[in-house]
Amino acid sequence: MSKNIFYPLQFQPYYKPVMWGGGNLAKVLNRELPDDAADPIGEAWELCDRDDVQSVVLNGSFAGKTITELVQNYPAALLGTKFRGGRFPLLIKIIDAGQKLSLQVHPDESACERLGNGAQPKTEMWYIIHAEPGAKIIAGLQPGAETEEFLSKASSPDCEKSLVVYDSKPGDAYFIKAGLVHAIGAGNLLLEVQQNSDTTYRISDWGRVGSDGKPRQLHVEESRKSINSSLTDSPLIPRAQDPESGNRIYSVIENCPFFHVEDLRLSGDWEDTTDGSSFHLITAVNQPVKIAAGDNTLELCPGASCLIPACCGTYRIEPSASTVSTVIKTTL
Repeated sequence: MSKNIFYPLQFQPYYKPVMWGGGNLAKVLNRELPDDAADPIGEAWELCDRDDVQSVVLNGSFAGKTITELVQNYPAALLGTKFRGGRFPLLIKIIDAGQKLSLQVHPDESACERLGNGAQPKTEMWYIIHAEPGAKIIAGLQPGAETEEFLSKASSPDCEKSLVVYDSKPGDAYFIKAGLVHAIGAGNLLLEVQQNSDTTYRISDWGRVGSDGKPRQLHVEESRKSINSSLTDSPLIPRAQDPESGNRIYSVIENCPFFHVEDLRLSGDWEDTTDGSSFHLITAVNQPVKIAAGDNTLELCPGASCLIPACCGTYRIEPSASTVSTVIKTTL
């Protein structure tokens, strides 16, 4: 298949209303959101290949095609030699937390084998785009915390004493491995890169009730089988410093079998290339940038992403502002 038919692909976001949704997708990223949802929008699924949600191409000759169709028809050209078949391997979201999300955990491969019932492993990365004053991130249990004792207190205020809490700062990233207890605090707007999974086990919902006036379901037994108490390293990846001049690349997630993430700080044009092994997923963070590949150009506003197919070869990222532009690059 000739690579000439491929170009940087942008997809229509899917907006998900949730009880804890916020207003920063509109306020910070200037998104036009659905106004007929019963709950506020809390998630923008930027690139998704699931049974219930399949991202649709917005631009170029593939406009109207779903990511599912493209993966099925052009797996090597689109995704590269690292792709092992099946669906698009990642799910890319923007999370807008108006309230604190539930305390939860995702299973790893071994836990999924024990759990069955269609459980899928989920390791993820969070990159903080914007944080309101006082916003927090919960990620991990305190040293020495025992899983059983922790779970016995999960529905009480004492639960929070067992958790590791961070002040949320734009530019920080968190590597949330499957098995790590976690929650996103109110006031966070973040990019989430994750395995293509929708398996989440709710440990606590902080005493809230849903729109029906009833508490949402908890998954204590599934959580017990999923929590990995050996995950004691800090998941926080401190934010990189902007370069005084020139371009810099900082590794965010490197030794992960599911995805590789880099933080680009650009004060000028950045030339890169796909070598056929993986696609490049490019996300603009704080400034608009232009993506140029051959005769094709695409402008990304802050928070927007595009997929550079694995076969595309050389492309260029062109910042459109005089200040340093932050760009997140995700590959397999």
